[in-house]
Amino acid sequence: MTASGRNLWKALRALDIHIRRQAPIGRYVADFVHHPSRLVIEVDGGRHDLPEEQLHDAERDAWLAGQGYRVLRVRDGDAFGKPEEVAEQVAMEIRRLVV
Repeated sequence: MTASGRNLWKALRALDIHIRRQAPIGRYVADFVHHPSRLVIEVDGGRHDLPEEQLHDAERDAWLAGQGYRVLRVRDGDAFGKPEEVAEQVAMEIRRLVV
């Protein structure tokens, strides 16, 4: 797990959000997943700006959506520099999906 992922993990745990990290879902491994809300959180580094990575991400997101998951993508720099804000975003999305 990257430093950004570790920072976000700590911030999510501080909010008492029970989330799995590096969780296998089918043939993919999600950075984080909250199974009750079926929310996948992906921390995207700079390589995700490349066209071939964007295509791969779109295919992966479509497959996950077909399995009933929603994918929330966050920038690596945000997860590293302001993990508490990103964790709050995740918490709001979980509340929205669970209601």
